[in-house]
Amino acid sequence: MVMDLPEPRIIDPDHIDPHYDWGRAIPAPGHTGVDFEERVNFRRLHDYRLGRARQAMHKAGFGALLCFDNNNIRYLTSTVIGEWSRDKMCRYALLAGSGEPHIWDFGSAAVHHRMHAPWLPNACCHAGMVGLRGTVPPEHGLMKAAAEEIHTILKAAGVADMPIGLDIVEPPMMFELQKLGLDVRDGQQVLLDAREIKNFDEIVLLNQAAAMVDGVYQMVWEELKPGVRENDIVAKANEMLYRMGSDDVEAINAISGERCSPHPHNFTDRLLRPGDQAFFDIIQSYMGYRTCYYRTFNVGKATDVQNDAYKQCREWLDRAIELVRPGVTTDQIAAVWPKAEEFGFNSEMEAFALQFGHGLGVALHERPIISRLCSFEHPVEIKEGMVFALETYCPASDGFSAARIEEEVVVTDKGCRVISLFPAEELPIANRY
Repeated sequence: MVMDLPEPRIIDPDHIDPHYDWGRAIPAPGHTGVDFEERVNFRRLHDYRLGRARQAMHKAGFGALLCFDNNNIRYLTSTVIGEWSRDKMCRYALLAGSGEPHIWDFGSAAVHHRMHAPWLPNACCHAGMVGLRGTVPPEHGLMKAAAEEIHTILKAAGVADMPIGLDIVEPPMMFELQKLGLDVRDGQQVLLDAREIKNFDEIVLLNQAAAMVDGVYQMVWEELKPGVRENDIVAKANEMLYRMGSDDVEAINAISGERCSPHPHNFTDRLLRPGDQAFFDIIQSYMGYRTCYYRTFNVGKATDVQNDAYKQCREWLDRAIELVRPGVTTDQIAAVWPKAEEFGFNSEMEAFALQFGHGLGVALHERPIISRLCSFEHPVEIKEGMVFALETYCPASDGFSAARIEEEVVVTDKGCRVISLFPAEELPIANRY
C-alpha cells in the first residue's frame, strides 16, 4: 500500500561526488569487484543519479517524473531487464516529490527486484503492464488502472496538483493521465538536464566501455582482408563485446568500398577487396553506459586521394577537440566544421550527423548536441563532467571512398581527455601489401 512507504532519503549529488583529480589517468578497472581497491561504487552512482534527477525536477517546478524511456528508468531506479524491453513500452517508473522511485516491471521482474535490488523498497517494486504498444487494446482498462495507481501515489506524496513530467508515452496513456486532471508536461528535457553531468563512477564506466572497443578495433585491424564480408566483422565484434561483458551491442556500422560515400549508416554482406577504404562504428554499452566510436581502415593499401580524405577528416576532428573546455559553447565547435555544400550535400539536414558531436551516457545521444544544423541558433555551454563524442566525415575525390573518425572525450577542468584510444592519427592500413 502507498501509505506503507518508507521515509525518503535526502540525496544531494554534490555531497556524494567528490571532485576528481584530473591529473590522474581515468581508470578502466575491468568487470569484477575486488576487496583490495574501490572500483565503481554502484550505490554511490544510484544516489548521484537520483539526486541529479530530483534537482532537475525541482528546478523545472515539477512535482513528479513519469518515465517509459528505458534509459531514464535505469537512471532513476538502477533496474534493467535487457534490450528485449527497449521498444515494448512495457516498463515505467515514477519519481514523486522527495519519495523513493517506483518501478513497474514486466511480471516476475518486479519480484526479482524485491529480492535483489535492496536500494528500492519492496513497496516501490510493482508488476505492471499497459498493453505492449496497443497489443492489449486501451479499452481493456490497463492504462486506466495504471493512471489511477500513479495518481494515488502522487496524492500521497502531496504533488498531485503540480505538473508531472513525462518523457515518452503512448497517446491513450497520456489521455488517461489527463482525464484525472494531471498537468502533463515534457519531462524528457528535465531528465536530459539531469543526465548531462557525469560523476566519477559514470566516467569510469564510460571509459571501461571505450576500452572494450579499443580491443575490438585491434581485432578488426587484424581481420580486414580480401574475402571477409562486412557482416563477418559485425559478427566477430558482437561476439567479442559480449564475451568482454557488454550488456547491449546496440548497433555496429560496417561500410566499405563503394558504399562509403554517401554514408549509409548500416552494414551488408559486401566482400572486402584490396585497397578498400572501410569504416566502422561500434555502439554498445557496459553497465548501461554507451560508446559511439568510429574508426577508418584501408585493406592492404591506400591511394593518395584516400589518404587525403583521411587527413582532412582528422584535421576537422582535431580542430574541434582543441576547442573543448568548460565555458566554450557548441556553436564555436560547430563553426570549425565545413558547411554541408563544401563536402557534397545540399543542406545541413542531409549532412546531419556527419560533422557531429553528441553526449554519451545511459543513452547514445545525450547533451550536448553539436551540429551546424542546430548549434548556431541555440548554443549550449560545455561544462566539466560532460562526456561526448565528436565525429567527422570526409568523402574522397574518387567519388566513392570516404573517411570517418570519432573520438570520445571527457571534459575536465582545463580541457578534455580523449578516452577512445585505438590509434587514429594516421590512416591505419590493415594487412599491408
